[in-house]
Amino acid sequence: MISHFQFQSLYENKELPGWKFSFFHYGKKYLGIYHRDGKIEWLSTIPDQNHEEKLKSHIHELMLYHVYDR
Repeated sequence: MISHFQFQSLYENKELPGWKFSFFHYGKKYLGIYHRDGKIEWLSTIPDQNHEEKLKSHIHELMLYHVYDR
């Protein structure tokens, strides 16, 4: 489960797409960049393969809700 999900724009002009995000998963903090094409670039340790696809799916859902569905 993802907890403490946060994001912020990469650019001063908040209309431009691209966001930094962070969250905790099983007590471990993850950092990344969510690109305008939906690609996720990990800035911290990459989650293990068992969790990475599920985490990416959750991140996509959260970004759609918080950014695109406004």
